[in-house]
Amino acid sequence: MDSRPRFLLLGPPSGALADWLAAAEVVPVGDPAAAAELLRAGAFAAVVADPAAFARYAHELDRDEVVLAHLDEGVAVLDRAGIVTWANAATRALCPAEPVGCRLLDALAARTLAANDPDPLLAAAAANRPVSFRVFRPDQPDRPYLDVAVRPVPEVVGPPGQLVVFIRNVTPEVEQQRKLDALHQAGRELAGLDPDQLAEMNTPTRVELLKQNLRRFIRDLLHYDIIEVRLLDRRTGELKPLLEDGMTPEAARRVLFARPSGNGVTGYVAAIGRSHLISDTATDPLYIEGAHGARSSMTVPLVYQDAVIGTLNVESPRPDGFGADDLQFTELFSKEIAAALHTLDLLSAQQVTTAAQSIDAINRELALPVDDVLASAAVLLLKLGPTDPEAAAHLRRILARGEAVKDSVRKVARDMCNWPSPPDGGAAAPLLGRRVLVVDPDERMRRSAHQLLGRLGAGVETAGTAIEGLALLACATYDVVLLDIKPPDMGGYEAYRRLRDARPGTRVALTTGFGYDVAHSIVRARQDGLQYVLFKPFRQEQVVTAVLNTPPPGPLANGKPE
Repeated sequence: MDSRPRFLLLGPPSGALADWLAAAEVVPVGDPAAAAELLRAGAFAAVVADPAAFARYAHELDRDEVVLAHLDEGVAVLDRAGIVTWANAATRALCPAEPVGCRLLDALAARTLAANDPDPLLAAAAANRPVSFRVFRPDQPDRPYLDVAVRPVPEVVGPPGQLVVFIRNVTPEVEQQRKLDALHQAGRELAGLDPDQLAEMNTPTRVELLKQNLRRFIRDLLHYDIIEVRLLDRRTGELKPLLEDGMTPEAARRVLFARPSGNGVTGYVAAIGRSHLISDTATDPLYIEGAHGARSSMTVPLVYQDAVIGTLNVESPRPDGFGADDLQFTELFSKEIAAALHTLDLLSAQQVTTAAQSIDAINRELALPVDDVLASAAVLLLKLGPTDPEAAAHLRRILARGEAVKDSVRKVARDMCNWPSPPDGGAAAPLLGRRVLVVDPDERMRRSAHQLLGRLGAGVETAGTAIEGLALLACATYDVVLLDIKPPDMGGYEAYRRLRDARPGTRVALTTGFGYDVAHSIVRARQDGLQYVLFKPFRQEQVVTAVLNTPPPGPLANGKPE
């Protein structure tokens, strides 16, 4: 056995150490890390080094210390029991008290989250394998979430004697992910209703619920108090207000279009389809005042399937009130808003379709038979009324009951669809409240008139002959009479004249299928002030124009209109 002292030699030997080294067992080592490992593994009488080599190693150690001290990430060395033996400045800054000598988790005032092992530090030491886990610190609100990565330090022989730990503050990432999850969940809840709720709600109620949810989520999740949401009318390009909070009345009523100029930042964003941040409202020429004293604003487009369907605008009383993170979250939530609005649009369209189908079904089954009853009762009333008061009373009750049945049917249809306005704000039932009498010998045309005019909101009666039409007109008031030019029981012009004489304030339009008018009824009626001739089958815009725009004729005087 060698009885000489054992020396650890750092760096190359020098001549000044020759005598010392010759009398010893020398173990040379090339770098400080290897020297530290050999020192842990074996007994040495001394560590010797040439002054120049020692100075170089000392410099390297000092450099490493400086690097570790200025790392943003925490670094610590633990023994096998998880006790801190060294910590850099970043680790110490995370600990409420001096960490050296304490268990790491105690030093950090933390508990583990979702770790596979009850004590991941001991597990890493026992298994000699890297372990990573997240900890939560309930008493450290500024940095409550930390990620910890444990790396065992290999030994030449045996299990690791030390653990190196890297600690990173992940609170901003956790908070961001939680906010993203909350936004995603809010998006699902924006227009999400269970089937029972849907059955109980009409379109206006759903829209109001959507508005309430939008206000709540924008305020609670995004923390915006001044907001405005507008929807794009695809036909006109107008951006119509859906909801606003904190805007001036003038701004809330302002008419804006999706155009790159002259319509504020809202119109600009809707036109180009990109978000726009204004850090100082006083210097941006696009800005038009929305809220009193607003100093900055952020406007994002609401995009669904690559098409702009509206805008979301928020404002702040502070300059630079919105940053990149605000823009990111707002753009993400704007996608949820757009999806919810699209779903609502579909529900409205579905409701309109259902209502139209219901109206068609009602017309097929009830409209014409009830019309026949009303027309027959009206004709009998004209014949018997002057001579048989009792029969006339019965007939008036029949007419009243028949009208009540039709009113009930129309009310049911209205309740089923609530006469919803289309998403672009136009009128879905432009003839609502109007009453139209259609005189036509063709049953198919009478049925078609019920379907078309009923969908447009009008109350409709039909008659197969001019006599029935005159009888109905004598018993009720109509806004318009649509009269076929060839009724089976008299000439078209005569029917036109008698209808006008019966109700001078009622508008009368002639209708024809092919424009062939052998009796010249249309020409003669035009000489008497006829305004409209409708060609069959009726077109919606043609009928709406005739009902709404035809000026009421004046009473006839000497066969000529006044």
